[in-house]
Amino acid sequence: MTVHFGIMTAQQQVAYPDILRVWAEADTIPEIRHAWVFDHLMPIGGDPAGPVLEGWTLLSALAASTRRLRLGVLVTSNRFRPPAMLAKLATTVDHVSGGRLDFGIGAGSRPGHPLARREYDGYGLPYHDAAHAVAGLAEACAVIRRLWTEDEPFDFDGEQVKLTGAVGNPKPVQRPHPPIMIGGRAASTLRVVAEHADLWNIPGGDLEDATERSALLDRYCAEIGRDPAEITRSIYLPVSYERPGETRAAIAEAAGAGFGHIVLGLADPYPVGVARWVADELITTA
Repeated sequence: MTVHFGIMTAQQQVAYPDILRVWAEADTIPEIRHAWVFDHLMPIGGDPAGPVLEGWTLLSALAASTRRLRLGVLVTSNRFRPPAMLAKLATTVDHVSGGRLDFGIGAGSRPGHPLARREYDGYGLPYHDAAHAVAGLAEACAVIRRLWTEDEPFDFDGEQVKLTGAVGNPKPVQRPHPPIMIGGRAASTLRVVAEHADLWNIPGGDLEDATERSALLDRYCAEIGRDPAEITRSIYLPVSYERPGETRAAIAEAAGAGFGHIVLGLADPYPVGVARWVADELITTA
């Protein structure tokens, strides 16, 4: 199995020039295949009142400043933007990047994370239970795919998404559409993954759980007649600058468990030359 490595620069507690510096360096390093930002409107780590840049606007700027990296948001909260608007944002980034977007999306609501929960109140966004959020994710995936692939206007009368005369023009550069990555571990989310995703991402930390979730995804794919091998398994692993050996061990374990798409999360502040360090210390020795 070939393992593709990428980095994630969560844009909290950092300034735009710092992120751009890391991405520009990574863009010159073939071992780093993809790069990601996150989708939060307030910090979920460090100073709760610290700075956070909006993910899709930032991604468009980084797309215009790079030439090779595949790129995306790990993962977009479906609760922050209406799905049809999100489809338009993603299409725009795919054009700006010349067809390098990997489209990451997830249910969004996180009732167990107080620092994430406050985003909804602070920005006047609706906050729903998990069942409502996952149902909305399934409808969003269906709508976004149709906007990317259908030429004629259509209506959509879902439980949560209702559109009249919806049409997406232009279409994404990538055909039939950018790869869809869905993030999450809940069984209900994995059913949506089985139906809609090209990649599935799960945060690392408990590899046994991730492996069990991957097996459950296999089962859900079989239930709907889909080949589980069609869905690339992706995992997020935090990077330790002080203990690279631990990170290398986590990479080896994840790859051995069938995760062929590894996103290495960089802690802020980003050291000078961090992308080169990741390639030399973590990727080429993995």
